[in-house]
Amino acid sequence: MSKKKDLNVGIVGYGFMGRTHSNAYLQAPRFFDVAYRPVLKAACARNADRVKGFAENWGYQSAETDWRALVARKDIDLIDIASPNDTHAEIAIAAAKAGKMVLCEKPLGRTAEEAKAMVDAVEKAKVPNMVWYNYRRVPAVVLLKKLLDEDRFGRIFHYRSQFLQDWTISQDLPQGGEGLWRLDSAVAGSGVTGDLLAHNVDMALWLNGPITEISAMTETFVKQRKHNLTGQVEPVKIDDASAFLCRFQNGSLALFEATRYARGHKALFTLEINGERASAAWDLHDLHRLNYFDHGDEGQLRGWKSVHITDGDHPYMKNWWVPGLQIGYEHTFIHQIADFLVALDGNRTAAPTFRDGLATDYVTDAVLKSAKTKKWEAVPAA
Repeated sequence: MSKKKDLNVGIVGYGFMGRTHSNAYLQAPRFFDVAYRPVLKAACARNADRVKGFAENWGYQSAETDWRALVARKDIDLIDIASPNDTHAEIAIAAAKAGKMVLCEKPLGRTAEEAKAMVDAVEKAKVPNMVWYNYRRVPAVVLLKKLLDEDRFGRIFHYRSQFLQDWTISQDLPQGGEGLWRLDSAVAGSGVTGDLLAHNVDMALWLNGPITEISAMTETFVKQRKHNLTGQVEPVKIDDASAFLCRFQNGSLALFEATRYARGHKALFTLEINGERASAAWDLHDLHRLNYFDHGDEGQLRGWKSVHITDGDHPYMKNWWVPGLQIGYEHTFIHQIADFLVALDGNRTAAPTFRDGLATDYVTDAVLKSAKTKKWEAVPAA
């Protein structure tokens, strides 16, 4: 293996996603043959003491409290945005103008309008860019994509997907501020539509192609909550639950559902796709299994197969342990940065790009619009 080239990383945000991304940068060159070695150059967040502690824990060489200073640094090649949604557009656009590579957490923008400005910036600057839709890198899902690309399913008839959680059911839960900004529409943009359903949508667009039209409904079950920053009881403007019907460009029909009001579910992300010759289903709670039905199977034992995705010929798995031993959630981020580094070495772009993220934002915008108009809404092409 030739000597790896350094890629200096500056990350904005030290929360949950800041930790997953940092781990991915450290592990990718250890398990994958990549030409670049991410160097954790600087971590940035507003709280000086906490960002310093975060930087020391993960091995960042320095800490900043102003993202503008981070973007301006000549020793930074890549800006990774792992901060709340209301910061994405401004940081990404400035980073692109400064000639930095830009990676950004999902959703890309609070609205498609914000996302479009981000796409325009990175494409004008011609800088590598990617959105952290990490579930695309689950080996079982990548195998499903391979089977679809091989036309094992024939014509697709149905797609269905859900993302269920239960953590906001209590009426006493406040909104806003650190840890609860997802309940504040000014910061998050939307509720479960942009937070959870965006994952389902990105996956569906990747597996089954563009969505053309949508009919949706949303609900906010708790109408008022105390705001952590103002101390006042204020209206809740995000959606607690979201569901929609849609048509894909390939003619298939779909059902999507996301909620934070499904008691007993912490992160139930599922999908099923039904085709002319085969069907498949996947569940995040059992992420290393792909359930597959092949209509071509003959005999009395025809039925659904539960395929354990751990063998060396399964996507990504040769880079990990011996067959039968499983990997987990954190590995999806490692796979994504490894793919980004491989693409970078070949002057290619690793999906999902900012334009792919815009396609998802067009869908989620249409969901929110349809829920208000109570009409079918068309989805623009990205």
